[in-house]
Amino acid sequence: MSRPRRRVSALEVPRALPPSRRRSLVAHHTRLREVAGVSGIRLHLADEVDPVWQATEEALGTAGSPIPFWAFAWAGGLALARYLGEHPDEVAGLRVLDFGTGSGLVAIAAAQAGATHVIAADIDPFAEAAVSLNARANRVHVAFVRRDLLLGPPPEVDVLLAADTWYEGPLAERVLPWLRSAAASGTRVLLGDPGRKYLPASGFVELARYDVRTTTMLEDRDVVEARVFTLA
Repeated sequence: MSRPRRRVSALEVPRALPPSRRRSLVAHHTRLREVAGVSGIRLHLADEVDPVWQATEEALGTAGSPIPFWAFAWAGGLALARYLGEHPDEVAGLRVLDFGTGSGLVAIAAAQAGATHVIAADIDPFAEAAVSLNARANRVHVAFVRRDLLLGPPPEVDVLLAADTWYEGPLAERVLPWLRSAAASGTRVLLGDPGRKYLPASGFVELARYDVRTTTMLEDRDVVEARVFTLA
């Protein structure tokens, strides 16, 4: 899924796009469809990476925009969403935060499982647009927070969900102590991951594993084994 990236010049200031334009871009470059292996959820998903990636860069007026994580259903999120569907008691009646939400898949699964209040968090403004469209398509309410939550203490919620957060070293180094801090405060932490390079080798308790169907644009094979963990 990678392509050559160049460093963004200090002169290239991204345009501030209104929410309506961001939603329009997401809707134009995705198709609303069923999510393979996750019953009852539909998402606006892209068919290819490069067209939607290029469109976000053109809309922002800059090169070097982040990968459009929000345009795809990733393996860890697929596993965690399935787990919540099978174990609604994990979130039913509780306050839930979905960290690094992307498309909002896991947040929507939590809402469908009966969570009383769901917050989706991501730093990408297009993720906010995608979550808005996807929550509406699934007839659930999901609040959104667009800031780097790792800069402060974990919010006071009952359950913290984090899928596919171990794909690069700098993020992994920041997120692990933050998740541990959340668990130490009494928050239930649930993780979904297909065994990415920076997933810690210890400190987690496996709760479930699933063969999830994704796309070779995201992974090196169509079906990936992904696992759900909680912190030890």
